[in-house]
Amino acid sequence: MNQEQAVAGKNEIERQRQDVVAISVNNKPVEIHRGRREVSEIKIKGGVPAADTLAQVVSGELKPLPDDGSIVIRGEEVFLSYPKDAAASYRPSRQR
Repeated sequence: MNQEQAVAGKNEIERQRQDVVAISVNNKPVEIHRGRREVSEIKIKGGVPAADTLAQVVSGELKPLPDDGSIVIRGEEVFLSYPKDAAASYRPSRQR
């Protein structure tokens, strides 16, 4: 490996490191690459059971995400999960 290749490799590693952002899944920090991500990937990284619903918290409200869907991650997004049959009664506590 010559010096140019070594510098290019370092630059690529740094670019990839910058592409990793923090999100919150069930009040736990999770690192994930920014950009379009599958809901299933977020569930796996966040330790959410496949049978549960994953929802994004937007302006204090839960927005359920389809299991076969995707979402654009920019960083600092907040997600909560709940059993599919508990959706009607689930109310997250509001942070002040």
